[in-house]
Amino acid sequence: MSKIKPSKGAPYARILGVGGYRPTRVVPNEVILEKIDSSDEWIRSRSGIATRHWASPEETVAAMSVEASGKAIADAGINPEQIGAVIVSTVSHFKQTPAVATEIADKVGAGKPAAFDISAGCAGFGYGLTLAKGMIVEGSAEYVLVIGVERLSDLTDLEDRATAFLFGDGAGAVVVGPSDEPHIGPTVWGSEGDKSETIKQTVPWNEFQVGDVSKLPVNEQGEIKFPAITQEGQAVFRWAVFEMAKVAQQALDAAGITADDLDVFIPHQANMRIIDSMVKTLKLPEHVTVARDVETTGNTSAASIPLAMERLLATGKAKSGDTALIIGFGAGLVFAATVVTLP
Repeated sequence: MSKIKPSKGAPYARILGVGGYRPTRVVPNEVILEKIDSSDEWIRSRSGIATRHWASPEETVAAMSVEASGKAIADAGINPEQIGAVIVSTVSHFKQTPAVATEIADKVGAGKPAAFDISAGCAGFGYGLTLAKGMIVEGSAEYVLVIGVERLSDLTDLEDRATAFLFGDGAGAVVVGPSDEPHIGPTVWGSEGDKSETIKQTVPWNEFQVGDVSKLPVNEQGEIKFPAITQEGQAVFRWAVFEMAKVAQQALDAAGITADDLDVFIPHQANMRIIDSMVKTLKLPEHVTVARDVETTGNTSAASIPLAMERLLATGKAKSGDTALIIGFGAGLVFAATVVTLP
């Protein structure tokens, strides 16, 4: 017979507050066209993107996260000292250690919470949300700060016609806390590692060690290029449109609701054509508000869902208490979908 006392937390969890931060610099397609042979019309037709935000040197991963987190904490109506864990999803914090979550926790005044980073690409927010829910129900934290943040401009090859226009920077954060009713549904998540090469970093960091640099990519001037994100566009598009709609439907089924019960749909803001195709495949009713933040924010990977959520609430297109389906998908290939009540 076990002598270990069982864990005991809240019956359920919910999102209590949300905050976002977009860098001050807005970059239109015209700037992207300085480096690639394309057109504004082509970029808009292929992706739906008109502008994106790029961070300044001062707008670091930590700085953007602190700004978004402060808004989320205020929106939740709690004190920073009440936060028991900080989870940061990012692929663009370039220090392997320590985790940027520890720096953010200190700067927001969270005391001494558990703090760690995760790498789950564009599904990272869903992964973090799921971990936070588990912590609260298990009892290891009462309130958890979940952050999705990226500086993808640092990982963008501006000479790559297929990806130069896609990526933007920003941070989105939510506070997850206890609830007497279920407000975060079961998560449908997973990975398809056999497709991991379809979205990847061009070269690993250790290729930059002193030695043979012949394997490193170079630009037209023969200069060594910084690692960047590359992808097989058509393969990713087909996977997202056909497979992720199935995952989204599984999340609805797991939550015990139908598309008719939804108020809001917040998919990862990867591409407007993917979003529109998913809406069609899921047969979402006209009353469902669909996040299309990608038009002015671009693809911000782990930050895209909380940023889109924050904007919908701030503009009144969605309201507190609405039922929303969220789904993230990307490099790995990984995915995560769930149904939540908006804060």
